[in-house]
Amino acid sequence: MGILYVVPTPVGNLEDMTLRAVRVLKEADVVLAEDTRTSGVLLKHFDIKNHLVSHHKFNEHGTSASIVERLKAGATVALISDAGTPGISDPGFYLVREAVNAGVTVQCLPGATAFVPALVSSGLPCDRFCFEGFLPQKKGRATRLEALKDEARTMVFYESPYRVLKTLQQFAECFGEERRVSACREISKVHEESVRGTLAEVIAHFKETEPRGEFVIVVEGKSGKQRRKDVDDEPSGD
Repeated sequence: MGILYVVPTPVGNLEDMTLRAVRVLKEADVVLAEDTRTSGVLLKHFDIKNHLVSHHKFNEHGTSASIVERLKAGATVALISDAGTPGISDPGFYLVREAVNAGVTVQCLPGATAFVPALVSSGLPCDRFCFEGFLPQKKGRATRLEALKDEARTMVFYESPYRVLKTLQQFAECFGEERRVSACREISKVHEESVRGTLAEVIAHFKETEPRGEFVIVVEGKSGKQRRKDVDDEPSGD
């Protein structure tokens, strides 16, 4: 049996690439990449002259079976995405599941992912949290937000700059304008920035300053005090 390595790559700063990740990519029999052009730049930077094979959300169901066969025959395969850890809002889960079901060893290297630094630097509790990634764009979005209305843990979301303001406004409608939030953009890059405050304050900021870059939005969970207030405010039914 071979080994499937899930290899995190930098979300911005190339210095976040680990020595182990570079070694695994050099030694693998094949490297699976979400976008071979993007990953080609990364490999060239670290002088990795390995063969890249396209593996993304549009072809993973068709290619995973043949990759698992190569693994079963003894090949070492490394899986990378455009940035961060594969499987976290990126392709990867399906191949990992098929490899595990086939009895193949799967090892995920520690490394870069966008939500951890955004969460830890938010100033919000990070001992218990829930990762929501990208919300549904249309169907199911309102239902998902409603389901999170009473979530007590800190919540973590991914969002594109084009929907940040709308998403924050929807959070304010659902969670209340006084709920605290940290909107972190361009993590590990030159223009990294975190805008912190209440939802009302952060919304006001982005009405004046156009959002740019990829965002991680960290939202405070519902406090026990707020939950008790909501219960007290409910009609008694008498």
